[in-house]
Amino acid sequence: MTEMVFGTVPIRAGEPVLPRWWRTIDKWALASVLMLFCIGILLGLAASVPLAEKNGLPPFYYVQRQMFFGGVALAAMVLVSMLSPVQVRRLGVLGFAVAFVALMLLPIFGTDFGKGAVRWFSFGFASVQPSEFLKPGFVIMVAWFMAASQEVAGPPGKVYSFVVMLMVVALLALQPDFGQASLVLFSWAVMYFVAGAPLLLMSVLPVLAVVGGFAAYNGSEHFARRIDGFLSTDIDPRTQIGYATNAIQEGGFFGVGVGEGTVKWSLPDAHTDFIIAVAAEEYGLILVLVIIALYAVVVVRSLIRLMRERDPFTRLAGTGLACAFGVQALINMGVAVRLLPAKGMTLPFVSYGGSSVIASGVALGMLLALTRSRPQGQISDILARRGR
Repeated sequence: MTEMVFGTVPIRAGEPVLPRWWRTIDKWALASVLMLFCIGILLGLAASVPLAEKNGLPPFYYVQRQMFFGGVALAAMVLVSMLSPVQVRRLGVLGFAVAFVALMLLPIFGTDFGKGAVRWFSFGFASVQPSEFLKPGFVIMVAWFMAASQEVAGPPGKVYSFVVMLMVVALLALQPDFGQASLVLFSWAVMYFVAGAPLLLMSVLPVLAVVGGFAAYNGSEHFARRIDGFLSTDIDPRTQIGYATNAIQEGGFFGVGVGEGTVKWSLPDAHTDFIIAVAAEEYGLILVLVIIALYAVVVVRSLIRLMRERDPFTRLAGTGLACAFGVQALINMGVAVRLLPAKGMTLPFVSYGGSSVIASGVALGMLLALTRSRPQGQISDILARRGR
């Protein structure tokens, strides 16, 4: 009916899949993701060597694994980006169901690898973190519910999305993984706001977040320890935050030189959660600003393209994926410079980690698929035709 009223943009008959994909994809966002992955490999060459030596492995063992995981992630990203919004929705809903069941099984079959939080399934040769794969599926599921609620005589999708969000946040908090829980809550709030949330409810959400944080502080020793460390006026130089802070200060504008950094020999998570400290020490503020700019390109360009999108599901899902991607990067870098308490969250496409990189590839593939130029036309096209 919409096409009958407003018309469509002509489709190039018989155009092959790959040329059509290349013509419609956001090339700037795609190039930014590829550059982030290359920077991650570059930093991995420096950050992962000490860990490999400590574990008695070949010097570039973790770099080789990162290249393998990254290759899988990039292949997944390209393949998923070729899907239509309907296919993205089906993939996201199925992925959410599988990841949600896996999350419920973590207390029984999961492991914490000595880090105090049961977040992984260990298979000996590799490990999987279900929460990483849950995030893109959660965004798609919630967007589907919220979009359905905007239809005439549609279901109470916003209520359904709120219930799903509470279940996911509760499961993540039980691990405990308050960082991922906060990211899930943020994603839901952004999509709810875009879907037309009442102003009164949006003003109540920060209050509920503070109450939830207070309850977590009093109910979780793991959470309280991290908050106390963040609020302390003194930084213990022997902690990860202490090492990272010193490395960033030593790096200055241009860094101490390639391979000359020392923080990678002190930080146990230099190749994952604190990879930005290695970048700041060896390459200086210049590389850090480049990394921030690349994340900004992906997020801002995606949001601009989504503003011209007519379909509610596409607009909501794309907004949730873009904002979750950008905020995860901000949280990781904010922890390293002590603007935020420690969260145990990776830097997308830059940090080492199989689950994180592959899940980021799937999420960015969904985002690229939703922001592709489509033959149904944009809001500006409709207004221009109506004004003739």
